[in-house]
Amino acid sequence: MERVLFLSGNEAIAHGALRAGVRFVCGYPGTPSTEIVETAATLDGLHAEWCVNEKVALETAVGASLAGVRSLVTMKHVGLNVAADPFMTLSLTGINAGLVVVTADDPGMHSSQNEQDNRTYAKFAKVPLLEPSDGQEAYDFVAEAFALSEEFDTPVLLRTTTRLSHGRGRVVPRVPVEVEPRDYERDMTKYVMVPQHARIRNRVVLERLQDLRARAEVTPLNVLEAGTVDFGIIAAGVAYAYAREAFPKAWFLKLGLSHPLPYDKVARLYQSVSRVAVVEELDPFLEEQVRALGLPVVGKEAIPADGELDQERVFTALEPYLSRRPPRRRRPVVPPAPRLSTPPAPAPGLPVRPPVLCPGCTHRSVYAVLRRRRLAALGDIGCYTLGALPPLLALDSCLCMGASIGMMAGFNAALGRKAAAAVIGDSTFFHSGVTPLIDA
Repeated sequence: MERVLFLSGNEAIAHGALRAGVRFVCGYPGTPSTEIVETAATLDGLHAEWCVNEKVALETAVGASLAGVRSLVTMKHVGLNVAADPFMTLSLTGINAGLVVVTADDPGMHSSQNEQDNRTYAKFAKVPLLEPSDGQEAYDFVAEAFALSEEFDTPVLLRTTTRLSHGRGRVVPRVPVEVEPRDYERDMTKYVMVPQHARIRNRVVLERLQDLRARAEVTPLNVLEAGTVDFGIIAAGVAYAYAREAFPKAWFLKLGLSHPLPYDKVARLYQSVSRVAVVEELDPFLEEQVRALGLPVVGKEAIPADGELDQERVFTALEPYLSRRPPRRRRPVVPPAPRLSTPPAPAPGLPVRPPVLCPGCTHRSVYAVLRRRRLAALGDIGCYTLGALPPLLALDSCLCMGASIGMMAGFNAALGRKAAAAVIGDSTFFHSGVTPLIDA
């Protein structure tokens, strides 16, 4: 007999993390995300901990990922604002073991001071975005997110909403994922984001985004579902469930991987029907991208731009548009891949002179001790980042202001020994290093 669990979306994510081979879970408590870490703490095989804020939580998870352990970090939607500093640069450095960030949005502001739509962060950071529509997908998508993270060397944003986080339903457990062990490999050009390294990594991110867009066209997470009426709907997450119940006979483009948008699948939907609507809660995130293709779509002129949706609100909003005369069909205009600039060539005959630590700088002796003790030196923002350059070659990472201490804590926790040390300056310590030190 098939084993079935009855879980909330948050509980399903925690169980999905265990199944996906995650070993490190951390976060900051905030409704509607809190129960993910609470549930993870009850599961054998998962190390779970609270951190003092979301920025520290993400930096701690980055350290665990760097050490070779799949890591999940959770927060509510406004928490990602706090973690945005490391999150944006993490897109450039990429990861070692898979790293997934769960952002729990709160349409309707059940327990929040605003209603921001964090899907924009995926576009902002140029990272993949997954949106489960029910508890089973919340469970399944965790493994999908970690597979994408490691295949494309990127953090992945997994977005839920209050209704999914707290709603309960049937979840069928899957076979555990076999995870290849990953050792930490020192790579300063990848993890130390001084400008000369960051420029190279930025081009990697732009090329990665095009590869992810190609994947979005073929992944089974994005499904074109045939209907029996001349009307199509594009939807993702729990909004898909509402729209499917409101219009069971419509064609659907169901997006599980909702960023980057699969242009070709959008075009195929338009070739199948004469009218298309986008059903999404809060911002016109998908609608604006479809309109940018030059395609007519019913969106926020019908669907409310605030609050939660439900089946009745979706039906009432879209039903009047079903009887209208179809708009003139247009061919989609797929935007070309972005053009990358040509790196400037060094001036002929001039020697390359990178910046170096000042003569007599006392950081040199510190770096010498760390190298002698074979500790991974996890760095921070400041002049001492120059220790990553020749001849010292002494720094392993540089993510953002205040990140080194949290990363050290996560790195050492993942390995169960003191394998890394944090390097941080006085100004950076007062700026945002105090909180991860308290946490550690």
